[in-house]
Amino acid sequence: MFHLWNRNIKSVKLFFRFLFFQMATLIHTLADHNDDVNYCAFSSSCLATCSLDKTIRVYSLSNFAELPYSPLEGHAYAVHCCCFSPSGLVLASCSTDGTSVLWDTRDGRRLAVLEQPGASPVRVCRFSPEAAYLLAGAADGSVVLWNVQSMKLYRSGKVKGGSLMACAFSPNGNFFVTGSSSGDLTIWDDKMRCLYNEKAHDLGVTCCDISSHPVSDSENGCKYFQMASCGQDNHIKLWLILFADFLGVQLKYKCTLNGHSAPVLACAFSCDGQMIVSGSVDKCVIIYETSTGNTLHTLSQHTRYVTTCAFAPHSPLLATGSMDKTVHIWQLDLKQPCAGDTTENESKVAIEDWSEDDVSAWLCAQDLADFVGLFKMNNIDGKELLNLTKESLANELKIESLGLRSKVLQKIEELRMTMISVAVPDEFLCPITRELMNDPVIATDGYSYEREAMENWISNRRSSPMTNLPLHSLMLTPNRTLKMAISRWLETQQK
Repeated sequence: MFHLWNRNIKSVKLFFRFLFFQMATLIHTLADHNDDVNYCAFSSSCLATCSLDKTIRVYSLSNFAELPYSPLEGHAYAVHCCCFSPSGLVLASCSTDGTSVLWDTRDGRRLAVLEQPGASPVRVCRFSPEAAYLLAGAADGSVVLWNVQSMKLYRSGKVKGGSLMACAFSPNGNFFVTGSSSGDLTIWDDKMRCLYNEKAHDLGVTCCDISSHPVSDSENGCKYFQMASCGQDNHIKLWLILFADFLGVQLKYKCTLNGHSAPVLACAFSCDGQMIVSGSVDKCVIIYETSTGNTLHTLSQHTRYVTTCAFAPHSPLLATGSMDKTVHIWQLDLKQPCAGDTTENESKVAIEDWSEDDVSAWLCAQDLADFVGLFKMNNIDGKELLNLTKESLANELKIESLGLRSKVLQKIEELRMTMISVAVPDEFLCPITRELMNDPVIATDGYSYEREAMENWISNRRSSPMTNLPLHSLMLTPNRTLKMAISRWLETQQK
């Protein structure tokens, strides 16, 4: 039995081996800033960049044209960082002027100016995963959580020494990590309590990022968050973070990625966690495979220090910014496993034609191996897999855990999206999750949302995700017209 299982796992690894990209093609260069580019950030539809020239510029991903309200002006000094809220409706920026500013991405309107206590230059800012808070870190080491809805200070803290240079939230929002110029990585919980501190980089941390995909540790079977950090010591380090009530916080060093010959100023995970990109004082951008640490590509088109890099969340795009005042946009061209691989033909089988064994392989590749027996018992092949719903998972497959049902549905939705060859119309995307809606409902603010996302939203707050105004009722009405339109559109894309 063990030998059969081992052989099956090996075939799964072959069948769903990570798809390396063949090349990174420079498809566009943005040269609108008149000073160093400090940061760039993606939403599902836009790219934002900020600069020493005191401005933030916003571009459409459809044609890389600058939006009519761009550039955003209002900071008195250099803008160091910018980031989108998870819905993409709000853009935050922070500056040497000691403020963080919130902007409406629909019209460029300034929503709020948040003044850092002590008026210290703000170096970095990040939204929490549910956009309830904005984290702002400053040169004096102060760390502030702002309540986005009330625009009031929620919590504040301070690192032990040095300036705060980097921060990242865990995907579930239970904790966040900060990095300082003294070289420390500090883990905080959502109540701003310092849980752990580690000397990570001898000459100072410059950036950190946490992958949205947890990984399994074979030693004890735990699920860890994977984090990357980089610093003035020329290194990128990978870490595993375990955050659990019964174990506290554990930070485990995993490995060091080498390749840069000078301080590394930026690092970021791809959306699926399979790749890491870094930018350095050596003017190079390096893309690594996360699982092996192998270098996949080195890009050397910038003429000065590379200060920022970011992967787009829903498209094979990479943005890199530099002190040469430009932002390069790269297209990552994917290829299937190399010719001669015994699984080449299998990987091209249409999803609806998958056998039950193909579905089992997919489950294992998505870290859902515990469901293989259940799916086989219910004869779930590719066609059945694509037709699974929240109701069928609960009532027919008897998956009791809401969290597990949601995880399976999310993976199935990602699978469905791979079958779609054109961009999804924006009106079919939930404003909260920015994913294709399956059960759209109309809230009393007049906007349509995915039911589960909106139910989770109003369970924690009574305001509109779109306008931030109070909802006069929590009633949600099924939008059957929109649901039919989405179904018809999906049918046309799958023909």
